[in-house]
Amino acid sequence: MAKLLLIEDDAATAEEILADLRGRGHEVAWVATGPEGADATRSGTWNAIILDRMLPGLDGLTLLRDLRATGDRTPALVLSALGDVDERIRGLRAGGDDYLGKPFVLGELAARIEALLRRPTDSRETVLRVGTLELDLIAGTGRRGVRDLDLLPRELKLLEYLMRRPGQVVTRAMMFEEVWNYRFAPKSNLIDVHVGRLRKKLEVDGEPILIHNVRGEGFTLTPDV
Repeated sequence: MAKLLLIEDDAATAEEILADLRGRGHEVAWVATGPEGADATRSGTWNAIILDRMLPGLDGLTLLRDLRATGDRTPALVLSALGDVDERIRGLRAGGDDYLGKPFVLGELAARIEALLRRPTDSRETVLRVGTLELDLIAGTGRRGVRDLDLLPRELKLLEYLMRRPGQVVTRAMMFEEVWNYRFAPKSNLIDVHVGRLRKKLEVDGEPILIHNVRGEGFTLTPDV
């Protein structure tokens, strides 16, 4: 479940979005004006923001620019009836992470939000720690406790993806998209083979298991302390 902020002045549209996203298990707050949206972004912590391009009191793109100027990197999806290419470019350059033209299908909105939520929350962090596991992305090295890990580049990237999401179930489709840059999930055991090799390097001599298989869903990395 994610905590989402919806900034939309059209009540009918907002009610449809709220019903759909809440039905999918998300917690969604709604405000109807630009100034209310600006206040909400400052007073709350959100996993993602959905905002309309044209808002009363404060334009959506101005709100986004002000938000980014403070260093806030919360993923933002811009909604707009202005769907031409120039408008999409303006929305992205203002700080939007995605842009969806109106009218839209609720399922596509939900899918785009889910894609934003899958992105690492802090891509600038270069040293990751989960329990006794440590990964230095600059040096390209890993350690578990006092033991160095001999990681191949793909193994390092896969471990980084898991470590940025400790305790979260990561599906094979997510791994294919984010680690292998595939936009589809090939019918192969590629993921399982790489996860198996990585586990052999992480879990030796009876050490507690770090990567767990979640039957029918994917994998999850859990701290060992």
